[in-house]
Amino acid sequence: MRLWVVVLSLLFMSVAVANEGAKESEAEAGVKYVEMTPKFTVNLAEPKKFLLINVQLLVEGAGTIAAVKKHMPALRHELIMLYSGRPSEALQTMEQREALRQETTAVIRKTLEKMEEGDKGHGEPAEKEHSEEEGKAGHEEGFKEAYFTEFLVD
Repeated sequence: MRLWVVVLSLLFMSVAVANEGAKESEAEAGVKYVEMTPKFTVNLAEPKKFLLINVQLLVEGAGTIAAVKKHMPALRHELIMLYSGRPSEALQTMEQREALRQETTAVIRKTLEKMEEGDKGHGEPAEKEHSEEEGKAGHEEGFKEAYFTEFLVD
C-alpha cells in the first residue's frame, strides 16, 4: 500500500513539475522587459560632463528575448556610440529626451535586424530577400520599445 502511495505521489509531482515548466515557457514567450545592465555612463561633449542612463527594452516572444540577450554586446556598443559626445544642452528638455529615446529604439531595431541577417548567413538572392522580410516582420512584432528608467546629466 505504501508503495502505491509513493508511486502516485511521484506521478502527481512529475505532472506538477511539467505544468510549471509549461507556465514558465509561456511567461517567457509573452511581453517582457529586459534591462540592459550595467547602466550606461558616457562622456558628453563638455569636459567633466557625463550622462548616466538606464535602458529597458520591451520585447515579446521567447525568440526575440533570446536574440536581444545574444546580441547584447552589439546593442550596447551601438548605444554607447549614440549617446557619447552629445552636448549636455541637447538633453535638457522632455522633448529632447523623448527624441533620444526614439533614436534609441530605432538603433536597437536596426542592430537586431542587421545581426539577424548575419546569423542566417548568405543564401541565394531569392532566399536572402525572403529571410530579410521575415526578420523585419519578426523584430517589428518582437521588439517593441526602449524606455529610460534612469536619466542623469551631470
